[in-house]
Amino acid sequence: MTRVYTLVNQKGGVGKTTTAINLGAYLAEAGQRVLLVDLDPQANATACLGIRYAEVTAGTYEALIGRVRASDALLSNPKLHLSLLPSSPALAGAQVELVGMAERESMLRQALEPVEDRFDYVLIDCPPSLGLLTVNGLLAARDGVLIPVQCEYLALEGLTQLLATLGRVRAHLFPELKIRGLVLTMFDSRTHLSNDVVEEVRRHFPGQVFRSIIPRTVRLAEAPSHGLPISAYDRSSVGAAAYKALADELLRGDGVRHRPVRPLGRD
Repeated sequence: MTRVYTLVNQKGGVGKTTTAINLGAYLAEAGQRVLLVDLDPQANATACLGIRYAEVTAGTYEALIGRVRASDALLSNPKLHLSLLPSSPALAGAQVELVGMAERESMLRQALEPVEDRFDYVLIDCPPSLGLLTVNGLLAARDGVLIPVQCEYLALEGLTQLLATLGRVRAHLFPELKIRGLVLTMFDSRTHLSNDVVEEVRRHFPGQVFRSIIPRTVRLAEAPSHGLPISAYDRSSVGAAAYKALADELLRGDGVRHRPVRPLGRD
């Protein structure tokens, strides 16, 4: 059974793309067939996996507007056991083009349906906004949304705005939309603020917050510049351990057994 999760937060810099990439990498190491969908015109997930968006000839944009089939735009990285539907700046134009289309909010879901059965997990990385692209990502989130929450000031205020948007999508477009879980990111154990945010989020959302907490670390910040997830860049780091724990927690919650593949270190 394919599970489709969308990572969403309208606030930028909360570790959304970092979570999509590294969670996907560790799910793949657990033997899951993983597709990462880059739905952000900034193409950060694409770049962080070592792909220059200028070289993308077909990707999310072309699949979204129906110019190509998603299956013809997929890129595969056998070393990382990951597949990617890449993005490019052309995707920014899709928001304009989609406005005049019928069922414009569900174009991504329709584009992905023919390829979903190739994968165990589909992770959709949304842009840091609440526009039409993100709405497409939400309607494609058949199994729920994953919400990265930065352990810093104003995190709860931004979360309130996001939840209001999710409520509107439920009311008007997708009643089955649900939250799979909140992921606490950029945690700094040295500060009272980070600990306070953790307590507040868990108090406001009992039972909906993953136990695994992602720390703020230099190694996590360095890995994208090498085009690698943390599992391949520095698997002995605390950031790697945190994302492995998150993947294990997600798999346990989904009732999925590990089918480990041989992990690959940095070349």
